[in-house]
Amino acid sequence: MEPTSIPHRTFAAFQGCYCSQLSSASLSRDLQSSTTAPLLAHSFHETRSSILSLAANEDYIFSGSQSRHIAVWDKNTFQLKSVLRGHTGSILSLEYASEEKWLFSSSGDSTVRIWSTETLQPLYVIYPYMGEGAGDIFSLAWSSTLKTIFFGCQNTSLQWHDFRDSALNPSLALSSSSEENPTSGTSTPNTRKAHKFFDSYPQYERKAADIYANNGVGRIRGRISPDSDHSDLATGEGLGVPATNVMDSAHYGYIYCMTMLSERDGVVQFATGSGDETVKIWNFSDKTPTLAHEFECNHGAVLAIAARGDTIFAGCQDGYVRVFDLETKTLVRTIIVQEGVDIIAMSLLKSDLYVCSANGSIKRLSASFDCTASWSGHKGIALSSITTRRSVLDDSGYWLVTGGNDECIKIWEIMPSRAGVRPSDEDEGYYHPHKSCIGSGTYSDTMRFALSKFISIPSISSDPTHKEDCRQAAIWLKKCLGQLGAHTSLLANGEDSHVNHVVLATFKGSVSDKPNPRILFYGHYDVITAPTTATGGWKSDPFTLTGRNGYFYGRGVTDNKGPIIATACAAADLLSRRALDVDLVFLIEGEEECGSRGFKATVKKHKDAIGHIDAILVSNSTWIADDRPCITYGLRGVIHCNISISNARPDVHSGIEGGAIAEPMIDMVRLLATLVDNNRVIQVPNFYDKVRPQTDTEKELYKLLSDVTQKPASLLASRWREPSLTVHNVQISGPKNSTVIPGKVEAQISLRIVPDQGLDDIVRFLHEHLQKSFDDLRTPNTLKINVSHTADWWLGDLDDHWFKALESAVQEEWGVEPLRIREGGSIPSVPYLEKEFGCHALQLPMGQSSDQAHLPNEKISLVNLQKGKLVVERFLTKIAIEDFSKNAS
Repeated sequence: MEPTSIPHRTFAAFQGCYCSQLSSASLSRDLQSSTTAPLLAHSFHETRSSILSLAANEDYIFSGSQSRHIAVWDKNTFQLKSVLRGHTGSILSLEYASEEKWLFSSSGDSTVRIWSTETLQPLYVIYPYMGEGAGDIFSLAWSSTLKTIFFGCQNTSLQWHDFRDSALNPSLALSSSSEENPTSGTSTPNTRKAHKFFDSYPQYERKAADIYANNGVGRIRGRISPDSDHSDLATGEGLGVPATNVMDSAHYGYIYCMTMLSERDGVVQFATGSGDETVKIWNFSDKTPTLAHEFECNHGAVLAIAARGDTIFAGCQDGYVRVFDLETKTLVRTIIVQEGVDIIAMSLLKSDLYVCSANGSIKRLSASFDCTASWSGHKGIALSSITTRRSVLDDSGYWLVTGGNDECIKIWEIMPSRAGVRPSDEDEGYYHPHKSCIGSGTYSDTMRFALSKFISIPSISSDPTHKEDCRQAAIWLKKCLGQLGAHTSLLANGEDSHVNHVVLATFKGSVSDKPNPRILFYGHYDVITAPTTATGGWKSDPFTLTGRNGYFYGRGVTDNKGPIIATACAAADLLSRRALDVDLVFLIEGEEECGSRGFKATVKKHKDAIGHIDAILVSNSTWIADDRPCITYGLRGVIHCNISISNARPDVHSGIEGGAIAEPMIDMVRLLATLVDNNRVIQVPNFYDKVRPQTDTEKELYKLLSDVTQKPASLLASRWREPSLTVHNVQISGPKNSTVIPGKVEAQISLRIVPDQGLDDIVRFLHEHLQKSFDDLRTPNTLKINVSHTADWWLGDLDDHWFKALESAVQEEWGVEPLRIREGGSIPSVPYLEKEFGCHALQLPMGQSSDQAHLPNEKISLVNLQKGKLVVERFLTKIAIEDFSKNAS
């Protein structure tokens, strides 16, 4: 097998087929049925050859093979019409120019040949600049407007030949290019210059390079030895590419694929994909291509490319398809076809994308990126594909033509899907995912499907046995957000490698002259424990998303996996409609249910990667009732404190030592009694000094909320805006029976603090009070005080532009003014993120008061989830209209 028989791009495919696979993270739903796989209409066979390239016109199917020739197959009779010979290397790309009736072919022999599709005779041979130094010519694209053929080379150069100058007098073009650049490749196939690499002997033999050198390994790069029979090689007129028609280092890797995008007003736009993991967009008029934009794929070499309208599909080496939008210059979606298995070829038919992989499989993906068909197309690698109308005699449908290294060309009967495609789009042949998704419920389906996978991962951060589940949840969420269009990464903790990773994902808005507002969405993928249904009160498996009576049930559906997925789908929906004009940065941690261990250190370490932030959006709470939307504008802070009193003796018997020793339990009871008086007023000195008094506006608000909840306003105020102290438990050493005096007693207490109490001040006041009260007991026992966790209070700004935009979005979506509420609980990361990024935070509850967060049968309403997504869309759209970043304080 010659080195160019199967391009370098397929190498990783062999490894990918055997890689161990985790459970699929793909968001493409499997919508296949027993009738969705297309019918195999016919197949062609090429003995001892791989089918590397395909093209078609009204009458023929052209196949380029490893065997250096191009087979011409009659569409009507399925018989071999002719064989086009002339290349001396594998045929790597074919391109049909319909208006000229030309077929272009490129090869591992470093030439591009042009054939008449009417006479099936050779017309021209194009030699690239630098001749064989250009290496394999992997890709072709024809511009009918400029009468120019573009080709991408192994030496990373982009070259082109303009037939407006040379088509009428090719010999003139050849001679002029020869004078300008004697090394431009003007020799005929049988008389060429020696190549310093491909034709060189081993250095120790000290021989000069030789065009007939084979170095003991037979044919080199498909060259034919001098004693071979050349009688069947057609040459055509020779054309050389001048130095002016070359862009060196157009990529930092081989240019594997190329496609024409548009031809308007004398300017053509085309795209190239490369081994450097990028897709580049080029504009070309008369002289030199200019780089219009560069998309980063970051999923291995780009091996296949397809386009409809302003949407580009890039097939990558590890089984991913990246979907880009040209108008907004954004990543719209990432499709996981099959992880670790290279995507070698892709073809589009209206809204359907056909993907051929290195394991021989072929998949059809719909406009909503769902898999509507999957079948084994080839016994080996599926190397090439095209879609074409059937023959002139049978114009009733289309064919998908695929070629593989199993020596077969297969013809599959296909019909375009009409779902989501408007007549105008179909007439133009354009594919607009942002149009097909409007009103179709596509992202509602995606939201349900994604949430079902997310819920199935028991990411319980408090249980060490679920450490790997937490890691898999982070990996899955990274892939999920990536498929929805975000640029993603995992952030390691800055101090403790055992702390769960943070997921960072950025949905980049449309590219414009001014910077986009940047919103940080904070959430957490970890959940609390969920006992089995037999003992924990669950009516269904807590880690299986279950729909019942208008609700989704499962651990984490409301706290906090549901809101994360809803917000991500909101961004994806806007992105697909070209309506995302802000940057939405997801920062999702995996330790929130354990006090956000390591979160601050991680943010500090990766703050540059997170970037500038204008506002923070959080959705990690619930409404005050079940039938009225709310916005949360306040959270209490918390101080968790462990108190330990012990003596120097072991546990003793109360019948022997009772009354003779100072008992730690009695000291603990007396110490705890000093914290609160008979009216439940906290007795820590200076504790209430800075608590804000209740304003008249607040009193009116609490009266309104009292009418809604049928609860006293004073009760709501005490839960939300007044500080509190709780004794959680008291634990003792020893066997815990009624005859033992424990030698050590521990108690856990917490304080909830409110504006404007200083967190550090309250910690100091508490410590001082406990120590003084203990000293007053005059006991020989020992006191230890440990503040194990703190979180500051948070209060939003009701007059802030961000808050008003969010409030307006809720009102427009629900048709009623949202209630302004506060929460008695704490979210440690919210006030921290405000201080770290110097901006305001907003809290959008999506769940209802009856959602049972942290309890059995946790649920969230389907309506709330869907409307929550739409509220986020409205909010992001509103803040994009005004330059909110300038108003942020």
